[in-house]
Amino acid sequence: MGLLVDAAIWPLGGRMFCHLVSDESLEELHLFASRIGLPRRAFHGDHYDLPAEWRARAIEAGAEPVDPRVLVRRLRDAGLRRPIRRGDTAS
Repeated sequence: MGLLVDAAIWPLGGRMFCHLVSDESLEELHLFASRIGLPRRAFHGDHYDLPAEWRARAIEAGAEPVDPRVLVRRLRDAGLRRPIRRGDTAS
């Protein structure tokens, strides 16, 4: 299982978020997100935006806590990183 979660350092709407990714497959990511109760609307192309208060839940369910740079590198190395396009947010 290659599920990764970074630190909750991303502000949005007065809350803090972290990113949840898989370095194996998007199918694995969607299954994991569903298992922890994360709605599909939180998915953004190659990651889920995970509220800070859900981070511990993801780690307890098996996600590996990693530095944001490690998360992006492993996502890119797996060929799952979606390029940011004009008009996209970097969330």
